[in-house]
Amino acid sequence: MAHPHILVLAGNARILEKAANLGLRVTNFEKPGTFDPQVAQYCSQLHLFDFQDIRLVTELARTLHSVAPFSRIITHSEIGQVISGHLNTTLGLPGNGLEVTRTLHNKLALRELLNDKGLGPVPAARRTTREELRAFVSEHGGAVVKPLMGSGSLGVRKIRSVDEVAETWEWIDSYGVGDFMIEALLTGEELSVETFSHAGRHTVLAITGKDTKDGVIEQGHVVPAPLGERDTTAVREFTCAVLDGVGLVDGVAHTEIMLTARGPRVIESHSRAGGDRISKLVELATGIDLEALPFRMAADPGFTVPAPRLRGGAAVQFLDVAPGRITEVSGVDSARAADGVVELSVRAEVGDVVRPAQWSDDRPGYVLVQAPTGAEAVRRVREVAASIVMRTTPVADEPAPTMGDVLAEAHEALDPFA
Repeated sequence: MAHPHILVLAGNARILEKAANLGLRVTNFEKPGTFDPQVAQYCSQLHLFDFQDIRLVTELARTLHSVAPFSRIITHSEIGQVISGHLNTTLGLPGNGLEVTRTLHNKLALRELLNDKGLGPVPAARRTTREELRAFVSEHGGAVVKPLMGSGSLGVRKIRSVDEVAETWEWIDSYGVGDFMIEALLTGEELSVETFSHAGRHTVLAITGKDTKDGVIEQGHVVPAPLGERDTTAVREFTCAVLDGVGLVDGVAHTEIMLTARGPRVIESHSRAGGDRISKLVELATGIDLEALPFRMAADPGFTVPAPRLRGGAAVQFLDVAPGRITEVSGVDSARAADGVVELSVRAEVGDVVRPAQWSDDRPGYVLVQAPTGAEAVRRVREVAASIVMRTTPVADEPAPTMGDVLAEAHEALDPFA
């Protein structure tokens, strides 16, 4: 029997190894600027090009599919979601089609759909004038400005009072947010819900607690979230209703929720696993490998979604360092050997210049810990993270990178259909 042939958009060696280990025949599309040579050993074919070029990716996928048909298209990346939906629709493959993936990729489209369906309505509007922004903030007590598309909190900013409107408007112009939306500022407990869908049925695998320190870039996560039974049920049911409303059919989803005094509200939702090593937290806490599930579904005609069984807690904490030139990094080896530490990553070295964090990728490292409970995991990971010393000295101000600069560095286009 021939091994199922899948097309994977992007994907590092760790992820593609999981596909190869299940006997899948992998064709991989990757961008040259993000290519890792280690992935080649897990692929039967590897094509390096800008797969966000709609015309090119369509013609290449159609040609390859006519010779050796794909059974599924799988991507774990944000930038691959709308491409996979487009190709599923174009080639008639199972999975989430273009309408679903474009709705999830466009934050305003998702908000308007949920508002129309009465699923946790949140006031929102498309790009507006400074005066209208001031009126919106005055009416709703606060707002969030965000680009219509993107991930990692890039270009997201909170406005807590009308006094901040003028400065925010200047930032919008200088940062180059482009087409953006505003929505009412949600307050409460921030969470994310990690799910897997198969044939339109959704299974909640974990609920993740978050620490944002009242900002927009997450500083830490824990699985399981510290929720009571009533709130857990409400969040689970609401998330499944949202995925039904969007029309999600198959695969991993990561839905960010604010548990407000009026009940759960969606912040964003994505047809992919959460970043920030959330998949590893879920695996440690429940035994379920979110990264492998799409490949298991592709490899096994009788696939069923495994039932999560909580077996402990896991937490990740991101390292915090003042902007400037790094003069000292210490405590890493002892932190790596600390009780419960599963992963530790420090990306910054002495001499590097740390810029003010503009999105998740700007954080200089993290510690990931496993423990018997979520609360103990949080205690341990914060203790270990605090033991790592990173000192900086101020440097002369440089022109701040724009949103376009950041996207170019990440080899990412927000809207490949533009």
